[in-house]
Amino acid sequence: MLTSIWPIFALIWLGFGLAHCRFPSIEFWPAAERLNYFVLFPALLISSLADAPLRDPEVLRLGGAAVSTIVIAATALALFRRIRPMPSQRYGPVVQGVIRFNTYLALSLIATLSGPDGLETAAFYLALAVPLVNLLSILALSDAGAAKAPRALMRVVLTNPLILACLAGLALAITGVGLPFGLDRLVTLLGQGSLPLGLLCIGAALRPASLRINALPLITTSVARLVLMPLLGLAVGHLFDLEGTEAIIMAVFCAVPTAPTAYVLTQQMRGDGQFMAGIVTFQTMAAVLSIPIMLTFLVL
Repeated sequence: MLTSIWPIFALIWLGFGLAHCRFPSIEFWPAAERLNYFVLFPALLISSLADAPLRDPEVLRLGGAAVSTIVIAATALALFRRIRPMPSQRYGPVVQGVIRFNTYLALSLIATLSGPDGLETAAFYLALAVPLVNLLSILALSDAGAAKAPRALMRVVLTNPLILACLAGLALAITGVGLPFGLDRLVTLLGQGSLPLGLLCIGAALRPASLRINALPLITTSVARLVLMPLLGLAVGHLFDLEGTEAIIMAVFCAVPTAPTAYVLTQQMRGDGQFMAGIVTFQTMAAVLSIPIMLTFLVL
């Protein structure tokens, strides 16, 4: 397990080192992240979903397990908030720190552990999970003004390239049209650059200075994400009889740290951005140790 996944984390820390040295420039990393987010990664999702086996019962069970795990975790957090009240500015980052996942890291791990077939199935997981976690994150951040949530949700759906790519890929798979006239080769070439660039950008986005405050909330949120979520995913996976590739995909998406894009959403909706940055940074650093341990326990 360690020899398989250490190159993935090496790319993350290479990105951190390059950005820290301001190479190739300060302006490069935000531009690279936007290119990946709006072009390369959507191409990877479309190419993976276009031929995904959507009618496979095992894939459908994976989808049910994915939705169930996220909903159970979000419900548990809502119950915890009744015991320990907190404003939406803080609750939003906590929710995102537990239910969201680092897609670039997850797909890199799945490609390493399961190959191209695993990526196709993982794309179906994303098609269900990405809209759901965005909806729950928006509601958690906006409950101080619930009337704003529908507008915020529509804005996120209509401008989120990952959601749009998932919808396009699902449409191609359901209709059986696929990607004719060489389009499959084009989106495949674009998608091949997404994961390595995404891993470098993860490292470049780390903010060690954000770890200086909120130590206890950072640790508790990270334990919930990196330890309790994988255990919950294991239990739900057993209930849905997941095996083989589907079980690996479920384990990986539950074991990876939260998404760096959670910081962007938190800032846009006036949440506690520094707290969210600390969660992203702490979880990504801790995942160097937690992921090999949890995947060895869950998969092997």
